[in-house]
Parts: sequence; structure tokens; C-alpha cells
Amino acid sequence: MVSKKTKGRQKIAIKKIENKDDRFATFSKRRTGLYKKASNLVSQCDADIGIVLSSPAGKPFSFFHPTIDVVIARFQNPDMQLSEINRLVAAYARNKVNYLNSRLEEFDTREDAATVQTRFYDQMSKTRQSDWWESIEQLNACEMIMFEAWLDNAMFNLNNHLNQLEIGASSSSPNYF
Repeated sequence: MVSKKTKGRQKIAIKKIENKDDRFATFSKRRTGLYKKASNLVSQCDADIGIVLSSPAGKPFSFFHPTIDVVIARFQNPDMQLSEINRLVAAYARNKVNYLNSRLEEFDTREDAATVQTRFYDQMSKTRQSDWWESIEQLNACEMIMFEAWLDNAMFNLNNHLNQLEIGASSSSPNYF
């Protein structure tokens, strides 16, 4: 049996963190984690949630969904029906959260596509370095268009860099006139 190289995940005793900077950093990380858990609970269970925290420095933090009024009203009387205004505000907040979550998913999809494209360009760059004239014949039409776009971008960046060097050279030369 192979022995472990590290101790792995271990339990940490629950006690006050004495170092002030470490305590603030831990509070911030834990607060962020708590907000993420609350946000997940809201989106998955359509729950009304309220969190009030006070940092070690005494600064207050809060998280309410959909609004503080709705959460307090539900807390005071769980069976009470919300007023029309509170229902509209809550519906708006839920719709806004759903919209922002869909936008986030869209951006994640775009990021994944950009990552795939970057890997493709990196592979193209490696292939180009070793006998690119042989491998270019193996590209399909879509890959050829992507390679052409990459070459156009490279040419633009090179021309831009050359112009900047020329401007820098002309401004640094002494004027005798």
C-alpha cells in the first residue's frame, strides 16, 4: 500500500482566530460562501431568505431576497398574505434574479467557447511552427476561415506594434530644426 504524501483534509478546531488579519480574511470568505449558499437556496427552492451579519470590525452586512420587507413580514406572520405592492416587488426581484442567472449562464457558455477557440489557436500555432505548409492542407473550410482570421489579427497586431515603435523612435530623436 502506498503511503500518503500529505495529511489531506483535516478537522480544524472551532476557536477564535487570534490574528486580526486572518480573522478578517476568514470572515470575508465565509460571508461570501454563506451568500452563495443563500443564493442557491433562493434559486432552487424559491425561498424568502434574510441574513444579517456583523463583521469583526463591527461593519454590518445583509442579504435579503426578495426584499427586506417581504422577509420580515413572512418572519412576523408566516401565514399572512403579502400586500399587492410586496407581491409585485417580490415578483420583480425574482424575475431580475432569473434574468441575471440566464445571462450568467450565457456568459459561461461564451467563456467555454472562447476557451475551446483558444485551445484551437494554440494547436494551430504549434502546428504552424512545425511544417505548417503540410498541415494547412488538412484544414477544413471552417478551420481555414479561423486560421485566416488569426493571421489577420496577427498582421494587425504586428502593424500596430511597428507603428508604435516608429512613433517612439521619431519622438526620441533630437530635433535640430
